[in-house]
Amino acid sequence: MVTRIEKIWNEGGTVVNGWLSIPSSITAELVAGQDYDSIVVDLQHGLIDYQTAITMMQAIKAAGGDVTVIARPPWNEPGIIMKCLDAGAWGILCPMINNPEDASAFVGACHYAPKGYRSVGPTRAMSIFGPDYITRANDHVITLAMIETVEAYENVDAIAETPGLSGLYIGPADLGQSLGYGVQLDPTSDNMMAAIERIRDAAKAAGKKVGMHCMMPDYARAMANIGFDFVTLGNDFRMLTAELNARVRSFRES
Repeated sequence: MVTRIEKIWNEGGTVVNGWLSIPSSITAELVAGQDYDSIVVDLQHGLIDYQTAITMMQAIKAAGGDVTVIARPPWNEPGIIMKCLDAGAWGILCPMINNPEDASAFVGACHYAPKGYRSVGPTRAMSIFGPDYITRANDHVITLAMIETVEAYENVDAIAETPGLSGLYIGPADLGQSLGYGVQLDPTSDNMMAAIERIRDAAKAAGKKVGMHCMMPDYARAMANIGFDFVTLGNDFRMLTAELNARVRSFRES
């Protein structure tokens, strides 16, 4: 099975990623019905628990067809990483990867022996991806390490070189805060852009993909134009809030 993400990357394109923070299969279904290539189910800062994540993955599959599901676990912890993969996530976006040791532990949790130490028991994954899932998973599961701290930034070259890692993913809010520049969404300041470009270059030098958390379409397109392979376009919570705010404010002001 070649996933939608793999097809796009094989053709040299940029993946457009959706983001789910609201614990609802209805929201998941609505987002999956849009033209996203992949969707992250966020168990870290999203309000989603494991059981709800499963129902959301089911809704995405029903509504989104070939949309690739990626889970963001609460932390770099093997148990929940393995459970998300067993539940049917085809990739993991792992927060707080600060050094090569963190990256190796993360990748190991995503791969079966001999590449890693993932426990065998892909309950839902096998039912939706086929009986040969175990033999194919190591070659296809997507592993994205979040770069979002000073320590990660300083170790970015070594992290990028981690065997089995698919790519790096920039969390600009945490990265800006950790670097001392403050929280910046869709950052354009010289200092943040220099950091972003350094992370991009580290990924490219290691032959890995690089992703970016973006809010607005123009910014996501700008990141794609400077070599990003994976761009998140907003998230359900912020989009809903922005649309509600705009409509009520328009009424009040009129």
